[in-house]
Amino acid sequence: MLALLVAVVLLLAGGTYLVYGSPWLRVRQVEVSGTRVLTPDQVRAAAAVRIGTPLVSVDTRAVADRLRSGLLRIASVDVERSWPDSIALKVTERTPKAVLKKDGKFQELDAGGVRFAVDSTPPSGVPFVELAGDAASTDQNQSPSNRYFGTDRLLHAAAQVAMDLPESVQKQTQAIQVRSFDAISLELTGGRSVLWGSAERGAQKAAALAALMKAQGSATHYDVSAPTAPASSGS
Repeated sequence: MLALLVAVVLLLAGGTYLVYGSPWLRVRQVEVSGTRVLTPDQVRAAAAVRIGTPLVSVDTRAVADRLRSGLLRIASVDVERSWPDSIALKVTERTPKAVLKKDGKFQELDAGGVRFAVDSTPPSGVPFVELAGDAASTDQNQSPSNRYFGTDRLLHAAAQVAMDLPESVQKQTQAIQVRSFDAISLELTGGRSVLWGSAERGAQKAAALAALMKAQGSATHYDVSAPTAPASSGS
């Protein structure tokens, strides 16, 4: 019995040493995949995983939290131990759906309206968001409606509109103009425009716009703010 107890203790001690003290099960490298704009070195620096740390001691949740808070371009990240000596970081970056020009710089917005990057030049093929009228005023001068929704929610609405647009229309959209939560419009190539209204019922509005543009291709203005009664004008 004593011999069995000693054997168990030695086995546990050996296992503990193997996992925590052994040089073979320590972090030797941090592997990064999935980056598009970010570099692997930027991701490794933000992850702050110390080389030589026992692999079992790495707090993967804390690593993920550091990455999301340190690099706003990261939408999500999977952090996994890759035995015997690696940490694997699989990154998913945010995709710009709209761009807001501010103070001579260009802020990229994702599908949720999150401003995640500032650039000196805008990304190509992404429509601009223009806050106009009350939406562009200071909080003190905004209408009660815009004060209620706030800039972040207005930008979220603009990004949602960009997401809902048919692909063929996305390519023609130069700007998304937001005057209020219920007054969003599009500026298309060729001097054409679209009254979208609010960001609600986006799928219905997208379908109505696609059908309207196909039937009235020479029109210069489209109105899908009431998707069950779309209209067009000009030629």
